[in-house]
Amino acid sequence: MRHGKKVNHLGRTDSHRKAMMANMASSLILHKRITTTLAKAKALRGYVEPLLTKSKNDTTHSRRTVFSYLQDKETVNILFREVAEKIANRPGGYTRIIKLENRLGDNAEMALIELVDYNTVYTKDGAAVAKKSTRRRGGSGKGGAKSAAPKAEAAVEEAVVVEEPKAEAAPAVEAAPAADETPEAPAANEENAEKGE
Repeated sequence: MRHGKKVNHLGRTDSHRKAMMANMASSLILHKRITTTLAKAKALRGYVEPLLTKSKNDTTHSRRTVFSYLQDKETVNILFREVAEKIANRPGGYTRIIKLENRLGDNAEMALIELVDYNTVYTKDGAAVAKKSTRRRGGSGKGGAKSAAPKAEAAVEEAVVVEEPKAEAAPAVEAAPAADETPEAPAANEENAEKGE
């Protein structure tokens, strides 16, 4: 039984697994999506998402910490320059795993893992779709969470402003003849009444 054992060793030694995760994370950052087995994709998600969160804070310490995981200067530069800008407003969930058909040779479950903000299929006109964030209660006292909440709500309201289609002048023109027709009807009735008298 493997109760409480959360690490999937993927049939590799510790050093081999760390090197493989570093290489896969570098490939994901460089190419924005990679195809691998489902088990490796799930393991990679737990490996790379903390690095993506770390990249939002561009300090020397953050860069050195991420470099200790990735061991590739070019990848670290791309992560902190390009990727960090795209994921700046996202509070987590930077990757998406999509299951694919099983591999022909050994029938292994395959998956595509990609960076969410680089997929243009799920965005409108290349810009990310604004999603209303949920309100969460802050744990700190002294009004720190209270003052931050209205600012966050105002930012969400500004981001989610949708313009209503303006009413055109054509319906007003159509309403005018209808108004003209109603007075004519009583006038016709009066003329008929006069002729009858």
